[in-house]
Amino acid sequence: MHNRSLIATFFFSGRSPEGGLITELSLVIILLLILAPLAGTYIARVIQGERTMLHPLFGWLERLCYKVSGIDSQQEMPWQTYTKTLVIFNVIGFIALFLLLLLQGVLPLNPQNFAGVSWPLAFNITSSFTTNTNWQSYTPESTLSYLSQMLGLAVQNFLSAATGGCALIALIRGLTRKTCATIGNFWTDLVRQIVYLLLPLSIIMALFLVYTGSVQSFSPYVEVETMEGAKQTIPLGPCASQVAIKQLGTNGGGFFGANSAHPYENPSSWSNFLEHFAILFIPAALVFTYGHMIGSNKHGWLLFGVMMVVWLIGLGISFYSEHTYNPILGTNSVLEGKETRCGIKESTLWTVSTTCTANGSNNAMISSLSPLAEAIPMLNIMLGELIFGGVGVGMCSMIMFVLLTIFLAGLMIGRTPEYFGKKIEKAEMRWVAIAVLLPGVLILIGSGISAILPIATSSLSTSGPHGLSELVYAFTSCTGNNGSGFGGISANTNYFNIILGFIMLLGRATVIFPSLAVAGLLAQKKTIPPSSGTFSADTLLFSVLLFFTILLIGALSFSPVQILGPIVEHLLMKLNHGMP
Repeated sequence: MHNRSLIATFFFSGRSPEGGLITELSLVIILLLILAPLAGTYIARVIQGERTMLHPLFGWLERLCYKVSGIDSQQEMPWQTYTKTLVIFNVIGFIALFLLLLLQGVLPLNPQNFAGVSWPLAFNITSSFTTNTNWQSYTPESTLSYLSQMLGLAVQNFLSAATGGCALIALIRGLTRKTCATIGNFWTDLVRQIVYLLLPLSIIMALFLVYTGSVQSFSPYVEVETMEGAKQTIPLGPCASQVAIKQLGTNGGGFFGANSAHPYENPSSWSNFLEHFAILFIPAALVFTYGHMIGSNKHGWLLFGVMMVVWLIGLGISFYSEHTYNPILGTNSVLEGKETRCGIKESTLWTVSTTCTANGSNNAMISSLSPLAEAIPMLNIMLGELIFGGVGVGMCSMIMFVLLTIFLAGLMIGRTPEYFGKKIEKAEMRWVAIAVLLPGVLILIGSGISAILPIATSSLSTSGPHGLSELVYAFTSCTGNNGSGFGGISANTNYFNIILGFIMLLGRATVIFPSLAVAGLLAQKKTIPPSSGTFSADTLLFSVLLFFTILLIGALSFSPVQILGPIVEHLLMKLNHGMP
């Protein structure tokens, strides 16, 4: 074993599994507290067009993008034009990826000679990767060519992440501008995020992954003979470059079917720690970008604190549940379905973090978790993935809940709700209601209809509460643009490929369109000085109200389905009844 592997094993495993977890969790929190504010300030400077330390290295690339595309980076857009441009750009990307998948059989960089993808699956994959969902109902290493993985999926990992960032940037401008008809330039926002943030970080992370053992090759698959004399195919490919952006961009789609449990995607303890931290890093940094740009770092810290509290509560419940005695199996620690190289706790830590963000990568099987530990990932997505959320869109979801909290607080004190000098009125609240409530409608209606259709239920691996959880989780993951799989459900059917493809597109629209509309409405308003009746968003009281608003919306909307699924399964387990 190499020295670095020995050090990693000692550092992350400690004297006991509990010690290793405490060490890793503490280090993640410390690094987030130190690096996220610094990165947040850097991102704010990039967005505002200020010169940074990376401009000498990548400034030429930004200018080249504008020149080749004929973009006037200084031309501002009203919110309607910004939205239309965003939609047209993503539609073009959708068509390009769809055609690439259909035609991959006649295109180069296909050493395994894979045929073109069927149109229902191609539609599902295209919807998935253009919406930053990265739901995968197929096995990538037996379905997609190297060209499809690189030119198709990896490119969309950059573009979909930057598109979510554009929605946040526009929303911030709407809050900070006074009586202004424009909210920025979509092309400029897109290019700057990719050139100065996503691309440099991805290069560094990809090189580190290659160093730790992740594959990065154009070589065909290798067939080897095992010690038992059997033949085994070893898949290769340009993996490390895609894994880097899948984690940094909160995309989550695996280069291999096993995702981050595959040793070529996640080779060691070091890569496991880096990938887990990368999932949280940019979403956490954007909280401080928001605080910096609206002129209230304190408010940014308060939002970060609320996110951190919900994240830690979810972790606590999951860890408790994973070590609760299971009378059916006669044990309180079940390794089945877990990443055995990391252990139960670190697999659980990854699962909670990947569903708090819109990442969705897995290093363990969610359906193998204990029932309450299955409920937490589902609830994380149902709440809107605003803890810490996807790149850009997670913070947009949080701002929607912030506006809702401000509106409710204003009603309680009998004053017009104001948020940093902007009145929150009926027009804005209509869009906030869409962003907060419509995802739940998509999840519950989609799950409810599918639960009575034999074409859908035949894909489930089991019946009863666990089968319901499989079904509900699929619609939850796709609506929330998370992409993580519960496991057990055979989703690569025409029914699920088509319906979940449309659900992913609608789920993305319910976050981005309301955010841009609210941005346009607020940008046109004048700023009102605070008065004695203004409810401050920079207080602990506001944080408490925000926390309970988030939990109440989730509890009221999804408590019945949570009770019928994982909670009933937990009670059956405690009563020592087998699952049907």
